[in-house]
Amino acid sequence: MKFIKKREKKISKEEFAPHPEDALHDENNKVTGALSTDLDENIERLDILFKDCNDLVKRKFPMGTQQRTNMYIAYIDLMVDRKTIEMSVLDQLILGIRDVPPSAPELKQSLYESMRDGGLATADIKEVDTMDEVTLAILSGDTVLFMDGYAKVIIIATKGWPNRGIQAPETEVVVQGPKEAFSESLRMNTVLIRRRIRDTKLKVKQLQIGTRSRTDIALVYMEDIVRPSILEELEKRLHSIEIDAILESGYIQQLIEDDWNSPFPQIQTTERPDKTASSILEGRIAIVVDNTPFVLIAPAVFASFFQAAEDYYQRWHVMSFVRLIRYVAGFFAAALPGLYIALTTFHPAMIPTPLALAMAGAREAVPFPAVIEVVIMELAFELLREAGIRLPAPIGSTIGIVGGLIIGQAAVEAGIVSPIIVIIVAVTAISSFAIPAISMTNGFRIMKYIIILCSAFLGLYGFWLGVLVLLIHLVSLKSFNIPYMYPYVSCNLNGYNDLKDSIIRVPTFLINKRPLFARADQRIRMKSSPKKK
Repeated sequence: MKFIKKREKKISKEEFAPHPEDALHDENNKVTGALSTDLDENIERLDILFKDCNDLVKRKFPMGTQQRTNMYIAYIDLMVDRKTIEMSVLDQLILGIRDVPPSAPELKQSLYESMRDGGLATADIKEVDTMDEVTLAILSGDTVLFMDGYAKVIIIATKGWPNRGIQAPETEVVVQGPKEAFSESLRMNTVLIRRRIRDTKLKVKQLQIGTRSRTDIALVYMEDIVRPSILEELEKRLHSIEIDAILESGYIQQLIEDDWNSPFPQIQTTERPDKTASSILEGRIAIVVDNTPFVLIAPAVFASFFQAAEDYYQRWHVMSFVRLIRYVAGFFAAALPGLYIALTTFHPAMIPTPLALAMAGAREAVPFPAVIEVVIMELAFELLREAGIRLPAPIGSTIGIVGGLIIGQAAVEAGIVSPIIVIIVAVTAISSFAIPAISMTNGFRIMKYIIILCSAFLGLYGFWLGVLVLLIHLVSLKSFNIPYMYPYVSCNLNGYNDLKDSIIRVPTFLINKRPLFARADQRIRMKSSPKKK
């Protein structure tokens, strides 16, 4: 850790900036600096910056009738909406502005103002005066419009790159609830959130991270509900990131979380707009990253990863039972193999006699100790899981199921493992899939092997030692200064109200206060409740 810190101090900010030969600008900033009034000079600078970029579409055309002046348009092919360019820009310019008479003292100024104020059939335009802003606009999917004799460029919003559109969620499937999922378009994702929260207090603060990718990132939050300290800390961490590219929200998650050593996530990920909107109304902040369908939610606590969107769409009796099953499944996913090893290897007297005799008979021909059996089967299942993910969807699930059955049956018949081991590994795998958040499941996958190792050396003592280390680690974690195990610790900070939505979910009308994430003066979310008969 000390070496990493020392290494970070040696890295200067200049190392993250584009190389001078790549950016092609000198000490006077002649290429990327302020624009010139000479159109040919601006075109030459643009050609230098986009050298060997054959996907750049550009056209130079004359304007005006009595004293002609030149204009220049440029955009990236397939990143723009061609209909908007042709109907709202080119048609208006060629058919309308060319007939403007030279009545003003400065013809070029008159043409430019006419074009800017009434010649474009679109409202989303802005002016820039540096070549760096021009290139950023082109690479973002906008269209730029130059005019000879004027040192400003009009940026026309024409973004229209291909995207998947709105599809059903793949990792957070529900029986009852919306079937919409986020896509790779940042603006489409923010619209899906605004569709659910029609309040002007919902703020969308946008910034860019990455010296080369310049990835758009939006912070979405409720201005009057979010804690200012959490928002300020999040912005501080984001602005401190210096990296060449952000290609997925996972980059951001790893760079801003509190403890990078922990296998457990301290920031929640989701692809569901309804879950994101619900979290924002609790006082949390959504981090929407362009080019990914997964949105980050901060802060996040341990209980958040065991809550699904469907928990609030069905009756509280059923969903409380289901949530309790998830917690039991989480314990099995991390501890069941280790518990089996501890009992069979060190404490067989704790197993009921009929069951112990049956297990001993099944293991009679197995040449390996219990810990080797468990490790063999666990690693085999990990291989099957990875193979099922990488294979095409139609055959991935088939390979996983059939492969598991064939390998398990063959291993039992060959005497490599006992049947009880196949059952233990299968129950552990099923339990891991019962946890709604895949990132939390991955944390339990790592801890499972640590508990197996402790149980193999120290038996039940090692098993409980491993579980204790796990609990101590979880309690020590924080997410933006919120205790990770809240509301199971420090629940008195909000008058014990957050326990109503923890392991057991009480009826909706009793959950009348927001969690600890929200500001203290904005905790009430429902002032009245139906009368109980």
